[in-house]
Amino acid sequence: MIHVAAESGADFVKIQGLRSSELTFRSRFEHGVVDSDGTVRVITRPFAPELARLSRLDLTDDDEHWFVEECRRAGVKSMITAFTLGSVSRFSAAGFDALKIASYDCKSTPLLKEASVFAEVVVSTGASYDHEIAAAAATLSGNQLSLLHCVTIYPTPLNQLHLRRMEWLRSLCPKVGFSDHTSVEQTGLRASKLAIMLGADVVERHFTVLPRDQTRDGPVSIDPSQLVELRRFSQLDCTQQEAEMNSEWPEWQMGLGQMQRELSHGELLNRDYYSGRVAAFQDGVQVGSDGITIPERRPD
Repeated sequence: MIHVAAESGADFVKIQGLRSSELTFRSRFEHGVVDSDGTVRVITRPFAPELARLSRLDLTDDDEHWFVEECRRAGVKSMITAFTLGSVSRFSAAGFDALKIASYDCKSTPLLKEASVFAEVVVSTGASYDHEIAAAAATLSGNQLSLLHCVTIYPTPLNQLHLRRMEWLRSLCPKVGFSDHTSVEQTGLRASKLAIMLGADVVERHFTVLPRDQTRDGPVSIDPSQLVELRRFSQLDCTQQEAEMNSEWPEWQMGLGQMQRELSHGELLNRDYYSGRVAAFQDGVQVGSDGITIPERRPD
């Protein structure tokens, strides 16, 4: 996957610095909460099956070092997503070229401060409030920071892209982009191409060399040929890009949305679950990336 991504035009290849041993237990997600009218207030995501799933995906320190070296051999830069306090020093020691902070940690100032040791830091802003995004931009240097607009609905409908948000993000830092979770089978590369046409400096996509039904993120993942196509489109001039968009997706203005907007109910549900999903152990207790202690203990 590393070499194919590099050959297909990627600038960075990223993995997740997620360890199943740091998964948190929070009892409200065992059965969720649903109102009498059917409105979901808390999603259902039981601890035991999630732990079993993540345990099969754990990477070791040696795996992370190998990944960095393999990216160098392939001629592509390496990036990793940090989720827990204390992990950034491990990634720095491994030699990663850049660090990613996921959407649900945009508000985690302690983790952002640790991230500042990296020359390049990419922060997704999905499911974050404007004041949290502004605080993240103030925590990190504008020269090292890229802010990505993101809609944390999987997959994201084209009429909920709100790509005009990139204009507002650019008022906070010079480099902005889009983390795209649209369905490739349903809507192709429309969202990513529109973001590029609108001036995105960075586009992030899930990537696979497997059939889409063989990977959990398959529905929102692009394959090598689609990565080649995105790279080709990015190298066109603005007039050519707009001409192609008008031909491929005449209704592309539906993807512009609002520069400032309220988070949807679905995004808020995801924010509730993924914020604090994993946490580092400190003195026998789990502490989230925001520095707040997780009160419940993991089952033995």
